[in-house]
Amino acid sequence: MARIEGIPQQKTGMFVRLAYRFAKRMLGKVPEPAKILAHDPWIFRAYSAYEFMSDRARLVDARLKALGGLKAATLVGCPF
Repeated sequence: MARIEGIPQQKTGMFVRLAYRFAKRMLGKVPEPAKILAHDPWIFRAYSAYEFMSDRARLVDARLKALGGLKAATLVGCPF
């Protein structure tokens, strides 16, 4: 559980609501980090742009990107 409470969809702006809907469609639920980042709209936009561009990158094989993400999550102790 996060120390900061996430923002529910009803209290967010239009961009964040769209991102919540997209995340729910892709993952089945809205991830906790996205709810926490929604406290600051500019940081949320920057994070969303980073994730979008990271997903669109084609220089590295998708399987290798997933493996790198898994290794990074393991190193920092991420539960996702």
